[in-house]
Amino acid sequence: MMAMQFADPIEMQDRLFAELSRMFGEEVPLYDRCLLVNHACNRAVCDLLGMLHVGFKITDAQLDRTSGERHGAIRIGRDDEYRWVGRFFACFGMEPHNFYDMTSVGAKSQPVIATAFRSTLHPQHRVFTSLLRPDYFDEETRRRIEETLASRAAFTARAKALIEKREREGGLSEADGEALIAEGVEKIFKWTGEALAFDLYEHLCASGFKIAADIVCFKAHHLNHLTPNTFCIDLYSTAMKYCMGEMDEAHFIERARHALGHVLRRGDRDFVRLHFKHLTRAEIAGFEPGVPAPDAIDRLAWGLAERFRGEPFRLSELSHSGFKDLTEGPPAGVPVLLRQDAYKALREAVNFTEKDGRRIASTHTARFGEIEQRFYAVTAAGRALYDECLLAAERDADPELARKDFEAYERAYGRHFARFPRTLGELVDAGLVHARYEATERGIAQRGGIETTDLRELRRLGYVEMEGLRYEDFLPVSAAGIFASNLSQYGTQSTARERRGYTQQELEAILGREIIDAEVVYRGLSAASVLEAFGALGLLGRMDGKWRAALEADAGRLPAGAAEGFAERSAAAASGAARGGSGGLRG
Repeated sequence: MMAMQFADPIEMQDRLFAELSRMFGEEVPLYDRCLLVNHACNRAVCDLLGMLHVGFKITDAQLDRTSGERHGAIRIGRDDEYRWVGRFFACFGMEPHNFYDMTSVGAKSQPVIATAFRSTLHPQHRVFTSLLRPDYFDEETRRRIEETLASRAAFTARAKALIEKREREGGLSEADGEALIAEGVEKIFKWTGEALAFDLYEHLCASGFKIAADIVCFKAHHLNHLTPNTFCIDLYSTAMKYCMGEMDEAHFIERARHALGHVLRRGDRDFVRLHFKHLTRAEIAGFEPGVPAPDAIDRLAWGLAERFRGEPFRLSELSHSGFKDLTEGPPAGVPVLLRQDAYKALREAVNFTEKDGRRIASTHTARFGEIEQRFYAVTAAGRALYDECLLAAERDADPELARKDFEAYERAYGRHFARFPRTLGELVDAGLVHARYEATERGIAQRGGIETTDLRELRRLGYVEMEGLRYEDFLPVSAAGIFASNLSQYGTQSTARERRGYTQQELEAILGREIIDAEVVYRGLSAASVLEAFGALGLLGRMDGKWRAALEADAGRLPAGAAEGFAERSAAAASGAARGGSGGLRG
């Protein structure tokens, strides 16, 4: 009897996000146009990198694949629904990473807790998944929320049966996998505009709880945003404001030059490795240094301006609510964690069906268009420094200055992050970001004759190569900032008689499984790579005992197969890019 052939979960994940991109583009035409803007901006960055690194080339298919990573967001109302969502994502190789308490982010607080579902080994896509906490509210509002949520069934019997089949049999056939993708796209994530409990909706919105209204008062969940990956977020944000009619052409060209200037200064080999995983270190090392022509940036900026005059880029002709004023996260030039921006949530028509059968036409504002650029994962020391810098920057921020003189605002904001080095090597040497190490052929050839065990010296000698680990997760303060700007509402305060705290253990009990601590994974990947590199160089026996024990302890906390899976990722990315896969990007 032949063994059942199961669909590969990561390939299923890619197909799911390709379908979600198609669905979201049909529902929100502005999203599809944003993909075109992002593609044009990413192409300009690649053209500049090709001048900096002679030999760097990327086809449109490769660019689509590299730009095609996605993160989405969905908001859930009931604990049992949340567990089903976790079981759904497990079918696609996506596991919960990190606990985010959005009720405790100061003035930006919202009545939800969250985790992000992604693959530990292949984190190309991720979904930030929030869960409403009814006990955040006063007793009467809580009662009305729970009564309304109890009346709906967000997961179909078909979806549940497929999820249970996968859990029972260990996988899904290709046909069943496609059926589950269809359930997700057509039922779980799809926007219908069908709402209920109009009075409760009005009460929640009037009380400042627009996110709660979005969660409670609709007959099903819906995707709130789907975020593509950009290579220069400042260029993209500037382009969007220009295409949306919020900036004239002269101002756009000036800002585009400024953004591309950052790429010119920071677009070293580490930048290429961070943003283009399909390229191996050997391929990148083979690029010859180039010197762009003096007018290269001018020509790229003018070329974008000319391209954006075309019909597909006239976003001002579409219904929109404008673009965010400021980018969330670290300033330009500080390559840690991630930076996020967005066009503001759209006003969309909805229809409420009341218990007595009455239909009420109204509008709702919730779905927006986010963009992100990801950088290096920080260590505990790096995160502490980031939080300290961010607190000072937000305390002294002057939004009016950003409107009057963006470059002056950027300098003022960036001064608070001056303690962060700007290059990967400096960041690693300062103990601020995680890196993965690998022994070189040159180092292995010297095995038995290497005198030092100092990692920095081994790098200097060319015996060890280093790659920064990319940050694959989220920043709660940045996420809250996106929420706030999109809903024209800065934050909320609990109306419960006694405000309670929320814990990771509580969310784990709801999910029925542990939540992975991403910091443990980053630290473990780095530690495992050091041990592997030192083993290849014949230096394990000469390592400091305490250091080796600490590395072994960190490596031992990795999920099974994580270190090997990380090493395979680059090969898989290169293979996929060579095949010209699109990774789900439309346009």
